[in-house]
Amino acid sequence: MTTMKEIAEATGVSISTVSLVLNGRDEGRVKAPLAALVREKADELGYTVNPLARSLRTCRTRILGFISEEVATTPYAGGIILGAQDAASTYGYMIITVSTDGRASEENEIATLKRYGVDGFFYSKMSNRIASVPASLGDYPVVMVDATDADNQIPSIEPDEFQIAYDATKRLIQADCKRIAYIGCSENMIAQDGRFAGYQAALQDSGFAYDPSLVCNVLNNGPALRAVDKLFDERNPDGFFCFNDARAWYVYECAARRGLTVGKDVSIVGVDNHRVFAETLEPQLTTVELPHYEMGYWAACKLISMIERKPVDSSSWPNTTAPMPPLDSPIPAKIHCALIEKGSVRSSVSRSKTT
Repeated sequence: MTTMKEIAEATGVSISTVSLVLNGRDEGRVKAPLAALVREKADELGYTVNPLARSLRTCRTRILGFISEEVATTPYAGGIILGAQDAASTYGYMIITVSTDGRASEENEIATLKRYGVDGFFYSKMSNRIASVPASLGDYPVVMVDATDADNQIPSIEPDEFQIAYDATKRLIQADCKRIAYIGCSENMIAQDGRFAGYQAALQDSGFAYDPSLVCNVLNNGPALRAVDKLFDERNPDGFFCFNDARAWYVYECAARRGLTVGKDVSIVGVDNHRVFAETLEPQLTTVELPHYEMGYWAACKLISMIERKPVDSSSWPNTTAPMPPLDSPIPAKIHCALIEKGSVRSSVSRSKTT
C-alpha cells in the first residue's frame, strides 16, 4: 500500500503538505500547481485512503445514519436512498439505513447508530409533512428529507407542492381545457394544501374563475370512484388535475364508462410518475415526477457540508430530471418537479397548428 511518505519523497515535498492535499485541506495553504502534482503522483502510485486511520486522525467515521419511518418499505424509498448513497459515495462517505415504526423503536435505532459513531443523520418521513426531530439528535448535524420541522430551523428538502399543481393546471389550460377539475385528497397533508393552492393560482393567473364545484377531494376505492363519477355527471369537466396517479385511475374509469377518449375528449395530469399507474394506463398518463432521487442526493450533500463545515463541490452533481436547488436555499429547500409528457393530455392549440 502506497503511503503519504512515499508520495512526499516522489514529489519532493513534506509529508504534512501531502496530508493537507489528500485530505482536502490544501486550499489557501498549498499552491495549486503543487497540490495538482501531489494528487497526480498519488493517482500514479495507486494511493488509497485508509478509512480507519483517517477516522482516528479526524475523529470522524464518514458514516451517515439514515432514519426513516417506513420509508424503506414504500415504493419511492429506493430513489431517496439511492440518491443519498450516490452523493455520499462521491464525497467519501457511506450510509447505514434503519426503518422505525414508532418512538421507542426510533430511539433504539438512534442509539445503535450512535454506537457506530455516525457523523450526522438524515431524518425522513414516508410523505411530505411537518415533523419533530427527536431530542436525542440535538448534538448532531441533521437534514430532514421529504419533511420539515414546524419552526423551519433544521435544513430540509421537499418537493415544491405549489409549483407541481401550478405547472399541471397550466398544461391543461394550454390544451384548451375550459372546465378543469381538481381530484384532491381529503386527508390533511402539506401536499394537499400546496397543490390545491397551486391549482387555484394557475386558474386565476390565466383568467379562469375558481369554481368549488369542480373540486372533488377523496380518499380511495369505491367512495372515491363514485364521487368522481358524480362530478362527471354534474359538471362534465374536460380537464383533470389529480392529486396523484392513483386518483387519475378513477377519471380513466369514468371516462371509459361514458365512451370518452382520454387525451382527446378529456385531458388528465397526475402526480408521482408511478410505474404501475403512469405506465400501464392507456394512453399513458402525463404526470409530474416527484424528485425522490434529487431529494436524497441534495440531503446528503447538505449533511456533508454541515459535517465538514464547508460547501461541497456542486460542479460534480449529476444531471437529474429536476434541477436541485443551491445548498444555501431557505428552509425548507424546494425542488421544482418535472412534468413528464405522455399521452393523456391533448395537444395544445399552438402545438396542433404546427403539426
